[in-house]
Amino acid sequence: MSMPIKQMYIDGEWVYSQSQETFPVLNPATGETIAIVTKGGREDAQRAIAAARRAFDESGWAETHARQRAEILNRVADWIEQRSDEFAKLDTQNNGKPLRESTYDVSDAVNQFRYYAGLCTKPTGQTYDVPDDIQALVVREPIGVVGAITCWNYPLVMNAQKLAPALAAGNTIVLKPADLTPLTTILLFECLEQAGLPAGVANLVTGPGSEVGDEISKNELVDKVAFTGGTDTGIAIMKKCCGYGQKAIT
Repeated sequence: MSMPIKQMYIDGEWVYSQSQETFPVLNPATGETIAIVTKGGREDAQRAIAAARRAFDESGWAETHARQRAEILNRVADWIEQRSDEFAKLDTQNNGKPLRESTYDVSDAVNQFRYYAGLCTKPTGQTYDVPDDIQALVVREPIGVVGAITCWNYPLVMNAQKLAPALAAGNTIVLKPADLTPLTTILLFECLEQAGLPAGVANLVTGPGSEVGDEISKNELVDKVAFTGGTDTGIAIMKKCCGYGQKAIT
């Protein structure tokens, strides 16, 4: 029996890649294929980045009240909690870690969204004395489009750590999960959709780092790249970010 193809999430829609290619996702304990996932490429990354750029510049997401963003993040946390068993079992099946650890990871992901939902409604402005007859004020503003590239070993937690603060601050985001463990990330984006996140604000592109990650690092419409992974890959990403315009890097 053929498996349904798990799609990417771009501009508020579940889509296949331009190439129509797919790749298998395995259970590391058995070597069994447990899912077939859409294999995104450079064109798909460009489409997702363009959607995130429009959502930031034109949709008004950056100007939404912090309370509204907090409400959405709390709804995401609610959906993760409601589907906690599904998340934990899927992470164990795809990642290979014991179920008790996957269960802890689900709790951590919920806490990430709740923490940043609370944080974004707290005062962030700062005034300070200067030697002139003026008032100096620090105002924190969203940076723009965030590109996130994450690792295989803590897929749910790492993606929550990228998504929650970026969205809380009013940024838009394009996320590329590790090819080995994309399944709970896809499930997480289902929760984002169920929580009512506007189209284009968060986008998911599954595919190889050589194309998707490379485009996120190079694309001039991306304002910040957040990466968790190996040192060599991190160095390569930093070089690409510096070589293709100014980007903030974490």
